[in-house]
Amino acid sequence: MPLPESFIGRLREKGPANEALGTPQAIPAPALELRGVRRVFLLAGIELTVLDGIDLGLRPGEIVALVGPSGAGKSTLLHIAGLLERPDGGAVLIGGEDCGSLSDERRTLLRRSEIGFVYQFHHLLPEFSALENVMLPQMIAGVARSRARGKAAELLDRVGLANRARHRPARLSGGEQQRVAIVRALANEPRILLADEPTGNLDHATGDSVLTTLLDLVRHSGLAALIATHNLDLARRLDRVVALEDGRLKPFG
Repeated sequence: MPLPESFIGRLREKGPANEALGTPQAIPAPALELRGVRRVFLLAGIELTVLDGIDLGLRPGEIVALVGPSGAGKSTLLHIAGLLERPDGGAVLIGGEDCGSLSDERRTLLRRSEIGFVYQFHHLLPEFSALENVMLPQMIAGVARSRARGKAAELLDRVGLANRARHRPARLSGGEQQRVAIVRALANEPRILLADEPTGNLDHATGDSVLTTLLDLVRHSGLAALIATHNLDLARRLDRVVALEDGRLKPFG
């Protein structure tokens, strides 16, 4: 079942074009932009610079892999991009809006409406079914229960889990749990998807299947996605790869 047109249409930002005259479409503005982002931690009285002037832009429909050694700061970068942490310098822009001076309440609302998160562990609520786990973020955002139920059922069907919708996480396989986590992240029709090692807990075959599901959903919805991974085979399937080394981003390969 295809994703709802409302989902696809809201996320695709198209510039003006006149095909008859051959006028090209305008390049869409970045959905997510980091400008000179810095993050410094104080350890035993010593400053450790983890992010040292990070510049990165993600446009609608673009899927970017973030690679780098363990401890390089990939999760920290994702947390700052997702408004979970504030940088020590620089700016984070969501849809062109500078989030630096926003209140905690406004940042929470932006995370809820504009950003979807997928982690290495699924973080599903064990006492709720797959369907209820996908309904919850919608209901928190103010969506009526009946509408949230319909959207959740539609998304679960999209990833082949219609017959598992009533099952709690403990009765799902690892791949099924991660598929539920992915559609939960998409339930509120965000502009941006941030994923931190989304296949890291899965075996190769299951991880490949889950990645295919994730990429299919992202490409059909027009999301901008940033996926942190150690898996170079996974990274090479994405549109662009950037490496985080010594606090800075550089093209990879």
